[in-house]
Amino acid sequence: MRGVLWEPRDSASAMRQFMQQHACSDYQALHAWSVRDPAAFWESLASYSNVIFHDVADQTLEQNGDMLSARWFPGATLNYAEHLLRHSGYQPALIFRGELGERQEISFDELRARVAAVATGLKDAGVTRGDRVAGYLPNCPEAIIAMLAASSMGAIWSSCSPDFGANGVVDRFGQIAPKVLFCADGYVYNGKTFDSLATVQQVLDRVDSIEVAVVISFTERDWQLGDHPALRHWDDFTARSEPLEFVPLPFDHPLFIMYSSGTTGAPKCIVHGHGGTLLQHLKEHVLHGDLDASDRLFYFTTCGWMMWNWLASGLATGATLVLFDGAPFANDGRILWQIVADEKVTVFGTSAKYLAAQEKAGVLPGTEFDLQHVRSVLSTGSPLAPASFDYVYNAVSADVQLSSIAGGTDIISCFVLGNPVLPVRRGEIQCVGLGMDVDIFDDNGQSIREQNGELVCKQAFPSMPVGFWNDTDGSRYRAAYFDRFPGIWAQGDFAEMTTEGGVVIHGRSDAVLNPGGVRIGTAEIYRQVEKLDEILECIAIGQDWDDDVRVVLFVVLRAGVTLTDDLQQKIRKVIRANTTPRHVPAKIIAVPAIPRTISGKIVELAVRSVVHNKPVRNTDALANPEALEHFRDLAELKD
Repeated sequence: MRGVLWEPRDSASAMRQFMQQHACSDYQALHAWSVRDPAAFWESLASYSNVIFHDVADQTLEQNGDMLSARWFPGATLNYAEHLLRHSGYQPALIFRGELGERQEISFDELRARVAAVATGLKDAGVTRGDRVAGYLPNCPEAIIAMLAASSMGAIWSSCSPDFGANGVVDRFGQIAPKVLFCADGYVYNGKTFDSLATVQQVLDRVDSIEVAVVISFTERDWQLGDHPALRHWDDFTARSEPLEFVPLPFDHPLFIMYSSGTTGAPKCIVHGHGGTLLQHLKEHVLHGDLDASDRLFYFTTCGWMMWNWLASGLATGATLVLFDGAPFANDGRILWQIVADEKVTVFGTSAKYLAAQEKAGVLPGTEFDLQHVRSVLSTGSPLAPASFDYVYNAVSADVQLSSIAGGTDIISCFVLGNPVLPVRRGEIQCVGLGMDVDIFDDNGQSIREQNGELVCKQAFPSMPVGFWNDTDGSRYRAAYFDRFPGIWAQGDFAEMTTEGGVVIHGRSDAVLNPGGVRIGTAEIYRQVEKLDEILECIAIGQDWDDDVRVVLFVVLRAGVTLTDDLQQKIRKVIRANTTPRHVPAKIIAVPAIPRTISGKIVELAVRSVVHNKPVRNTDALANPEALEHFRDLAELKD
C-alpha cells in the first residue's frame, strides 16, 4: 500500500452530499451504482447540478448495441453557453494576468455584455448554427468571450495557440473550414513580443473559407490592420450589441472541435457536443473538484490544449477563472506561484513537467509565497512521479489535496482524477471518475489488478466524441478507440489499478518498450531517472536491435554536468534498484533538448522514428522541432 499523504477533513463537500443523497456509505459504493445504472446516475447528476433543459429528453440513454450506438438524452435541448453565463453580479468571472504584469478583471455582468456584443457581430457576419468559428489566440478574456458567443448561437468553436506556425494552423483549421477567425496582433513569451499578423495573413491566403478575421490588440506595440478584405478590428466588430439569446440545441449538437497532437500525420478533428461536455465537466468540477462560487480556479494552459476548454467550464459553477498567458518559468520560474498568491487562488492546476522542474530548480512555493488559500493542486499532461507528490507536500503545503488527473482530448475530460472524500496516496491517482466504467485489460482482454495493462472503458459515457469531422461513415473514429478490443474504448494508456481503487499511469501504450517481450511503460523509467539531481529530464525509446528491442535512454543534464561512466552507472543502478533489470537501458546518451508538442508533451514516437531513419510526418505540431536533429544518425546507436 502506498503511503497516505493527505486525508479528507471536510464532511460537507458536494461529493459527500451526493453520496448521502443516494444512500452510499463510501465512494466505492457510489461509483459502483454510477456504472451499474448509468442512466439513473447521469440523470441524477443533471438534476443535482441544475442543468437547464429547454426540451425534456424522451429517455436518458438510448442504446442498441455497442458503445457507439449510445445516444444520451435524445429529444432534449440545452445550450452550453447558457450555463456558463447563468451567474450574475459584480463578482469577477475572469481575472487575466499577463507575463509583463498586465491585469484585467471582468465581472459576470460585464462578461455577459461582452459576449452579447460578439454574438451580434457574428450574426452580422452571417454566422449561423453549425458554422465554424476559430480562435488563434493567447489565453486572454477575448478567447473565452468569443467561444461563448459562438456557442450561444450554435456555431462550433475551435482554437489553437498563437505559437503554432502557419502550417500547424492550416493543418487544423483547413480541415474544418471556419467562417470567422479571431486572432491577436501578437503574443508575449519569455519577455519577448512575437508578431501574429504575418502568420494570420498566410492562414487567410490558404484557408479560403474565412470571410472575417477579427484582430484584438494584445501587445503594447503599434501595428497595422493590413489590407486583406477579411480583416476587422475587435472594437469595430463589437460596436453594436443586441440582447443575448441562447439557441436551444440537441444534446449532441457539436460544440467544440479539438485536435489530436498530429505528430504521426494530419491531426484528427475530434468533435464534442454541448450536452456531453457540459455534464462531464459539471461532474468533474462540482463533485470531484468541489468547486463553487467561492473558488478561484487557475489552470496553466493555452487555447490549444483541452484544459483550456475544461477551465472555461468552471464558470458554470460560479467560480472565478484566473487566466495567464506567457512563459510559466518567467520571473525565475516563480510567476505562476506569484499569481496564485496575488489572486488568492483556491484550485491551481499545472503539468507534471512543471512540478518536476520546480523541484529541480529548488523553488519553495510554500515558503516564498502566501498560499494559504490553496486547497487543491491539480496535475496532468503526463504521469506525476512519486517524487513530485513529495515535493508538493514538502514545498507547497502539507494540507493541500494533490489531484493527479488523466483523460484526454479524446473525451475532453478525465477517466481518473481527484476526489475530496478519499485520501491522497503517494504516486497514485485517487480514483476512477463517476459514471466511467474504467478497467485495466491484459493483451487478451481480461481484467487485471496490480498489473500493468491497457486502460479501457467498458460502457458509454456522455462525453464520448460526437464523431470526427469529415468522417462520414465513422470508420476513423471506430479505428481510433475500438479496434484494440471490439466494442470497448481503449484509451491508449498503459496503466495499473491498485487494491485501494487508485490508478497509476505508466505512459502511453504506443510508446511502451518491449525488450525481450516484456512490456515496460516509459513513465516507470522517468520516475527513477528524474530523481537524480544531475538529470533535468529524459526520454526513453525502444530501438530495434538484433531481432529484439533494446532500451535507449536520452538525458538532458543540468548545466555543468557531464555524462561520465560513473553517472551512467548511477542511472542504471537507480533504475535497477527500483524497477527491474529489464528496465535498465542498454544505451544512455546525453542530448541538449527533448522535442515536445506545443502543449508540452514529450514525443517518444517522433524520436523513435528519427532514430530508425523514418520520417516524422508533421513537425508543425512540435514546439521545438529542431530538437529532433539531436537524435539523428548517432554513432552511439550503431553498435
